[in-house]
Amino acid sequence: MTRSNYPLRESADKPVIWTVSISRLFDLFRDIMVEFDERAIIEPIHLGFEDAVQHIRERMATERCDAIIAAGSNAAYLKSRISAVPVVIAKASGFDVMQALARARKLTPEIGLVTYQETMPAVAEFIDTFSLRLVQRTYVTEEDARAQINELKAAGIKAVVGPGLITDLAEEAGLTGVFLYSAATIRQAFEDALEIARFTQLESSRGRSHPQAESLRARHGLNDLRGESAAMQGVRQSIALFARSPATVLIQGETGTGKELVAQAIHRESPRARHPFVAINCGAVAESLLESELFGYEEGAFTGSRRGGHAGLFEAANRGTLFLDEIGEMPAQLQTRLLRVLEEREVVRVGGTRPIPVDVRIVSATHCDLDARIHDGRFRADLFYRLGVLRVTLPPLRERPDDLVALAAWCLKNALAAMNVRPHANLHAEVVACAPLLASYAWPGNVRELRNMMERLALFLAAQPLQALTPSFVLGVAPELARDLGQRPAGAMMPVSALPAPAPRPGQESIAEVLARFGGNREAAARHLGISRTTLWRKLRERG
Repeated sequence: MTRSNYPLRESADKPVIWTVSISRLFDLFRDIMVEFDERAIIEPIHLGFEDAVQHIRERMATERCDAIIAAGSNAAYLKSRISAVPVVIAKASGFDVMQALARARKLTPEIGLVTYQETMPAVAEFIDTFSLRLVQRTYVTEEDARAQINELKAAGIKAVVGPGLITDLAEEAGLTGVFLYSAATIRQAFEDALEIARFTQLESSRGRSHPQAESLRARHGLNDLRGESAAMQGVRQSIALFARSPATVLIQGETGTGKELVAQAIHRESPRARHPFVAINCGAVAESLLESELFGYEEGAFTGSRRGGHAGLFEAANRGTLFLDEIGEMPAQLQTRLLRVLEEREVVRVGGTRPIPVDVRIVSATHCDLDARIHDGRFRADLFYRLGVLRVTLPPLRERPDDLVALAAWCLKNALAAMNVRPHANLHAEVVACAPLLASYAWPGNVRELRNMMERLALFLAAQPLQALTPSFVLGVAPELARDLGQRPAGAMMPVSALPAPAPRPGQESIAEVLARFGGNREAAARHLGISRTTLWRKLRERG
């Protein structure tokens, strides 16, 4: 194979990523990689399986590679045979699958879905909603894949959804191949590879006396904190003010309110913006590992310790910002060590005695009640006051009713754009029409939950491009919105039962006709109508 000429340029610190693919995925990798040109050196390798393994091993002897991206059976093969460099597997999301099925449905109702090793049970609801005749199959080898395609053809299937190998084999067999992977999934694979490369570079830099990190950067700033409510304007003003100070900041707020986003914005607005932003979730790392990750260790500190020792995250974040997420989950022993670092501005590695000076600003976050934990003896009061010299409290979404419609519309448009679907001109007005329904829900997952729900709505809107975004349609896709109607927050505009039913379109079936078509099955009828079973029952009672 002729190697692509991708110059290393002057930025030797950029991560080096190789994409390995054959068939259609190669073109998608090549199209997306240009978006990451400023952040990484990316080279596509147009090989698969053993040919790719040999090629990579030969080059790794003399060249650097921080991560490899591949997909499907090719990725599994590489992962099992290459240990010198991490292999990132691009995995098709549920949105990818349903979007591909929607494209296939426009061509034929006779569809096959062939995936590597495992079926996808999550598509069952989508199948019922759109009355698909779908046959799911799995494959392991190319021969297995070819046999599955032949069986599907014999069974009368006309279109096959799957990865590149499957679509190529389908078209060889005279069927229509619908490619599974979306641009959004490939972008996420690149982001994952960059994150892995970031940690690879961090590992290599920890042994230096002055660790550097050009890749440990905060990606989000003030403009990413969306919302014009008084509460959010106050948050942005606090960030702009606190960014000027070297003091510690404690960010408090419920899950999904955007605590890490605020931490990144504080760093980006501060004089430390050109230096590392290092983040760790204190609740996601075992206590024994958390200590060595934060403070580092000396050679011989414990069984399996690295020769020469290991610099910790405090050293990696020198001159920058260290973000301690879920600080309330930090074990008591480590709270004592953290307090000493804050007071002395130096760390001592595990198993060591030599203090190492560090210049690090600490930003921490928690969703729990630290006052209660202090009262229970699970969190040190002196550490709490030391961490919270400056404090930001993020409002939950239910207390930001003025931001709800704008946030929902923005998330929905972004989700449609990620699927290369252009939103229709009336979309914002339709979101406004759904405002009472959205406001009646408590949003326990806050903005994160809203974003996830809008992604789900975008999928179904993309599958039915002529469908208007009505309250009934939203309830059919997100029935959880009806769950908290009896306990809706103060300020909710009206319950769903008071929402006007959408006027039937010309030629639209009546509820009785839909029920008859589905043999009296109310669940199937509700799915077909795009409403919840509760709404269907209410409509039947109103007409009865």
